[in-house]
Amino acid sequence: MEKLKSSLSNMVLVLVGFAVVIGAVLAWVNHITEDAIAAKAEKTLAEGIKEVMGTSQLQVKEPKTVNLTLEGKPAVFVIHEATDNSGKALGAAVESTTQGFGGDLKVLVGFNPDGRILGYTILQSSETPGLGMKAAQWFQKGGKGNIIGMSPKDGALTVKKDGGQVDAITASTITSRAFLKAVNQAYDVYAQNSVDAESGASKHEKE
Repeated sequence: MEKLKSSLSNMVLVLVGFAVVIGAVLAWVNHITEDAIAAKAEKTLAEGIKEVMGTSQLQVKEPKTVNLTLEGKPAVFVIHEATDNSGKALGAAVESTTQGFGGDLKVLVGFNPDGRILGYTILQSSETPGLGMKAAQWFQKGGKGNIIGMSPKDGALTVKKDGGQVDAITASTITSRAFLKAVNQAYDVYAQNSVDAESGASKHEKE
């Protein structure tokens, strides 16, 4: 058998063949793992909704996606309206994303029917690991920047450095501002798209 001659064209063919094989393997691995990844993300979100709403005894309606343009950029929010087992409105958990210090900061915020914050959790953070963990606890009940029980309905939540009422994470004002911005935007979307607890009609339908 004649030995394959070493030439540029032959080397290119070998590299192309190698790339095709690697691409096929990666596509196969992605195919067999995507369902597991999706299932894990769905479970994480379901647990997050229970956490931010403050109860596991709830029923969650089909999510409502709201697409907006904010500051010239597309923004996507997802509203998960919840009721108790008897059908009484509990409020909603809202997914909201803003630009943090290191990248996207995605939070899930729970609101009661009056717009007060029941809880929150960080779904995605591109901040440094230590900072991301700190943000996950700083604004919780008992934390220095506790926002639980507050409502952006009474005025946008801002850090004290900007004349607001919330203590910023130590040496991390940018992350704190991004977090509060995500919460404020989540509330605005919730207030404009939520179902009225008394009438059962959305604000849009009432207008």
